[in-house]
Amino acid sequence: MATQLKLPSLNPSKTLNKTSLIPSFFFSKSTIMKPKIKTCSLSLKMSLQQPPLIDSLNNSDYRDSIIQAAQTSLSNCLSETNLHLSIPALTSKIRGKVRDIYDAGNYLVLVTTDRQSAFDRVLASIPFKGQVLNETSLWWFDKTSHIVPNAVVSRPDRNVTIAKKCSVFPVEFVVRGYVTGSTDTSLWTVYNKGVRNYCGNALPDGMIKNQKLSANILTPTTKAEDHDVPVTPREIVERGLMTQDEYGETSQKALSLFEYGQRIASEHGLILVDTKYEFGKGPDGTILLIDEVHTPDSSRYWIANTYEERFQCGLEPDNIDKEFLRLWFKDHCNPYEDKVLPDAPEELVCELAWRYIFLFETITKSKFQMPEKEEPIRDRICKNCCDLSSRLETCKENVPRAGSDYPLYGQSADP
Repeated sequence: MATQLKLPSLNPSKTLNKTSLIPSFFFSKSTIMKPKIKTCSLSLKMSLQQPPLIDSLNNSDYRDSIIQAAQTSLSNCLSETNLHLSIPALTSKIRGKVRDIYDAGNYLVLVTTDRQSAFDRVLASIPFKGQVLNETSLWWFDKTSHIVPNAVVSRPDRNVTIAKKCSVFPVEFVVRGYVTGSTDTSLWTVYNKGVRNYCGNALPDGMIKNQKLSANILTPTTKAEDHDVPVTPREIVERGLMTQDEYGETSQKALSLFEYGQRIASEHGLILVDTKYEFGKGPDGTILLIDEVHTPDSSRYWIANTYEERFQCGLEPDNIDKEFLRLWFKDHCNPYEDKVLPDAPEELVCELAWRYIFLFETITKSKFQMPEKEEPIRDRICKNCCDLSSRLETCKENVPRAGSDYPLYGQSADP
């Protein structure tokens, strides 16, 4: 049996007891790097067990209140919507892993649910998650519009975005700044298996888990039947997924977006570790940023001020993304092959709700607005979207040209 290493949580709740899952994450040594670097003293290791400090959000009472709110909202998670059954302007629905996507003529109505996905499947429903993701993405869409235009038209509800319908490139642009990850396509997984050229990027020997790369790299993927497949830039062009000019432009935009995201994250005490972007083409041929931007679903974030010391000691970084939930499932089942997965523990579900809100408030420096407990989220969305017909009629956009080379935004099975 592998020796196990005990790691702390992000801001452990003072109310949790000794059997709590949160301050007792376990990772086998096989998942932890073995750096050939300085030996940590016992006092340093003990100091690293203390919660990281960023700003006023480091408030255990506030964290406890979010955890409690998440617990009481477990039954009000937005796990499914069917707006097309009650809103005439919506003609069809596509169910992605996280988003329900509705066709509205020249536009798409994207409802971000509370479904939590990883390993190419849904793992759980996380209170408030859909609202956090939608509002986080909208904040980033606004902040990055100087780098690349986006498909966003309006936000009729906290969980809903109306977007221009466009032709989607069948490639996800994954940008990485560190050697890390736990999924089959993550950089650490493939590197640890001996791969030294990944998606056209030459990787040196001797790197260890969670180490910073000398420069950010792009590791694009494309969709197979039910999972992501890494591809090289040359393969993308040879397979006709994109033209050379299209790939050249979008790859540069992806790297620029990531560099900008890293700078903003650093200013807020965080490290943007890696992320993925999706792009499409508007009716006029303009390349547009779509889907989501720098959310804790599409990105890894670490706490900046504890990263270096934890790295030197061979400890996993303090993170505020869904990686700890991924690792729990990998420790308790085979999430790629098992037909039935265990239920995610309620404590982990509520911890993830806190981390998502923590990230939103840290990045945006704004207060997360809790949904009203008395009103089911589905009812609120239906009420706020009931006048979609009049909203859409005021917009003067064109439908993508017939015979487009790429699927329409929203026709992918896995947004």
